[in-house]
Amino acid sequence: MAARSIGSLTISFGLVAIPVKLYSATEASRQISFNLLHKTCGSRLRQQYFCVKEDVPVSRDEMAKGYEFAKDQYVMFSPEELKALEEAGTQTADINEFVPISAIDPVYFDKAYYIAPDKGGAKPYALFAKALRESKRCAVGRWAARGKQYIVMIRPGDDDGLVMQQLMYAGEVRPMSEIDIPKMDVRDAELKLAKQLIDQQTSATFDPSQYTDDVSMRIEEAVQRKVEGQEITMAEAPETGGAQVIDLMEALRASLEKKGVKPAAKSAAPAKGRKPAKSASDETEAPAPRRSARK
Repeated sequence: MAARSIGSLTISFGLVAIPVKLYSATEASRQISFNLLHKTCGSRLRQQYFCVKEDVPVSRDEMAKGYEFAKDQYVMFSPEELKALEEAGTQTADINEFVPISAIDPVYFDKAYYIAPDKGGAKPYALFAKALRESKRCAVGRWAARGKQYIVMIRPGDDDGLVMQQLMYAGEVRPMSEIDIPKMDVRDAELKLAKQLIDQQTSATFDPSQYTDDVSMRIEEAVQRKVEGQEITMAEAPETGGAQVIDLMEALRASLEKKGVKPAAKSAAPAKGRKPAKSASDETEAPAPRRSARK
C-alpha cells in the first residue's frame, strides 16, 4: 500500500525554495498496547481525577494547567495564554547551515520523516539530494509545527531520497562526562585479538530485516491463543549469563575459536639467556642486612 502524506512544507535556503511532501518514517501503530480492565467483569476502566485538597472528583471543564515554581506552589495558565505562547506554524524548514553528516552525534536524533518532492519540486529536490550526497553533508535548520519549534537535519536517504530528522536541543541531551568511566590500560595483545574478533563479525551494510522483535511476536501469539480460548503456558527462564570471565585474553581467544578462526599468535617468550622483566614486587628494593652491634 502506498504511503500517505501527512503534510506539506517548503525547504528554504538562500533564494531556493523546494516544495515537498512529508511522510512518517516509522509506524507507531505496530506497537502492541493493552487497556486497563476491571478484573472481576472485564470492562474498560475510566480514568478519574481527584483534588488532593478537597478529595472530590474533578471534571475536565474544571481543570487548568499550572507550573510548579516551588514546592506545592503553582502559577496557573489559561488555554488562551498557552495558545499565545505557541510557535506559529510556518510550513517552512529554514536551512541555517550545512555540516558534515558525521558531525552530528546520533544521540541527538529524534523522530524521522521521509520527504518527497511536491508538485513543481522534482528538479530542485533531485539537485539538492545529489549535492548533499556527494558533499557528504547535511542541512541543519528550524521547523515550526504543532505549536513548537524544532531543530531539523535533512540528510540523504536511500533511493536518492531525503530524510528530515528532528534533533534534540542541547539541553535535552546529557553529556557523557556525567558518567563515571574508569581509565584502564589496554595491552597490545588484547587489542589485536579484539580487532580480529570485530573483523570476523563485520558486515559491509546494515540489514535491519535480520533483527526481529521476538517479544512482540510472543505477545501476538499469546493474544491469538487467548482469543481462541487456549491457556498460556509460562516459558522457562533462560539460563543466566554463562561462566564469569576471569581472563580477558582467554575470553577473546575462545570467542574467535568458537567462530572457527585461529587467534593471533601469542607474544614470543623472552630470548634464551635473557632475564625476564622484573615485576613491580621484584623491583622493590630489599632492605639492607642489619649489622651486628660491636661490643
